[in-house]
Amino acid sequence: MKVLLTDNLAAEAVTIFDGYPEIEPLVRDTLSPEHLLEAVADCDAMVVRSPTKVTAAVIEAAARLRFIGRAGVGVDNIDVDAASARGVVVMNSPGGNTVSTAEHTVAVMLAVARHVPQAHESVRAGRWDRKAYRGVEMSRKPSGLSGWVAWDGRWLVG
Repeated sequence: MKVLLTDNLAAEAVTIFDGYPEIEPLVRDTLSPEHLLEAVADCDAMVVRSPTKVTAAVIEAAARLRFIGRAGVGVDNIDVDAASARGVVVMNSPGGNTVSTAEHTVAVMLAVARHVPQAHESVRAGRWDRKAYRGVEMSRKPSGLSGWVAWDGRWLVG
């Protein structure tokens, strides 16, 4: 079974396939639409990220295609209707970047509280006014996020 892996998937993701001798992983960088049509022609499956657009033409070009995996949230870059019409299963991994997203959110909150972007620009411009970029300490201060979160088809208050 040939599996096309595009868009610079993480090394950990690629090594998963090493445990299955019946699978031949074809690791490729992000391909142009023309090169994607060639690469997928004899593949049984493909795993993509956001840059690769799996159009109806791509699905048609892959006569043996049975599975499309999206390494990430959503399937907006995959023509699900065309895949379904051909009996190709489409799946994604919506929780794959949850921890990274949460960590990034906390990092941005801290950067804003401590005026990190402004201080960075000041240093790059050859200035430094330490008092101007003091910011606020987060310790013992209430903080949080408010918004709407979509989970499992239901809207929950987050």
